[in-house]
Amino acid sequence: MIPVSEALDRLFDLAAPLGTERVPLADAAGRVLAEPVIARRLQPPFAASAMDGYALRRAEIATGARFRVIGEAPAGRAFSGTVGPGEAVRIFTGAPLPEGADFVVIQEDTARDGEVMTITEADLHNDNIRPAGGDFGPGDRIEAPRLLSPGDVALAAAMNVPELVVARRPSVALLATGDELVMPGEDPRPDQIIASNSFGLKAMIEAAGAEARMLPIARDTEASLRAAFELAAGADLIVTIGGASVGDHDLVAPVAGALGMERAFYKVAMRPGKPLMAGRLNGSAMVGLPGNPVSAMVCGHIFILPLLRAMLGLGRAPAPRKTAVLGIDVDANGPREHYMRAVLADGVVTPFERQDSALLGILSRANALLVRPVADGPRKAGETVEILPI
Repeated sequence: MIPVSEALDRLFDLAAPLGTERVPLADAAGRVLAEPVIARRLQPPFAASAMDGYALRRAEIATGARFRVIGEAPAGRAFSGTVGPGEAVRIFTGAPLPEGADFVVIQEDTARDGEVMTITEADLHNDNIRPAGGDFGPGDRIEAPRLLSPGDVALAAAMNVPELVVARRPSVALLATGDELVMPGEDPRPDQIIASNSFGLKAMIEAAGAEARMLPIARDTEASLRAAFELAAGADLIVTIGGASVGDHDLVAPVAGALGMERAFYKVAMRPGKPLMAGRLNGSAMVGLPGNPVSAMVCGHIFILPLLRAMLGLGRAPAPRKTAVLGIDVDANGPREHYMRAVLADGVVTPFERQDSALLGILSRANALLVRPVADGPRKAGETVEILPI
């Protein structure tokens, strides 16, 4: 067995660059920016009013001062004249500041009678003007790589950039194995169970920005597994579920080996998830996950998601951890790193009493994994511990 950190390093070595593609801005949210976005214009492109009110000269502002309203400036239509002494222009948020004006009095501080506006309260603390270029200017950049948020997309739009260069989404083939599995909605025999792992992993993988396709369940025969691997050809990552151990019916490793898999490692010093396998098969990275549902999902968080981030150009880094206060006493840990399903609330993490790797009900209620290092001693409630939010 190898440590989790070493397994991750070997996985990252399998993360080949995927290349880039150009996508319309409307389709860019959630993608990974591969080339910087460079602004093509000034924003705002002119000094603009930040409020609805009246544009005039600061020097003339005083409580009770009266002004002749000589026109108006709605957003999208500038006032073409010049504001002179004793004059004001009715202006609206986002409209260009007229020539001659250097202040906007908000409408709440004024009274209007026909073409005459009177200042009812002189407030000089804020000129209510957005300066030209106050947000960004030509040549300003959104740097890459970065996972594009809705705010990033809005900024790129304001920069007048209609398309972005992004990392190609990794294609992931999900291959569940085992005679005991049937698909949800089917009628299982008394000795069969419903295939759940593929669905949870597909959701996880797609939320990370990759494309997942579920292959038909491979049965516990060499012929069925060979056929399934043929269907997985061309994927950037092949994820098998089950069949990676050393039992008489665990055929994934020997069949993949016969098809040319170059193994990177087998077995990791962790729980749940010890019988983890990884390597490269005909140009595709391959990860063999354990068949127990919780083991598969925990390994997804610990290994699959960081691997996908590396493929997307976001760097080689383990899943981010945080610290929390332990809510209950826990016993000493053994020789494998332990990821305990837990609930995190108000900075306090409380692991579930039952940690069996088949209990999806508990995983569904968990929002964190309590990370127990190898040979970690007993811990008392109130101590600070490491967690991995999920």
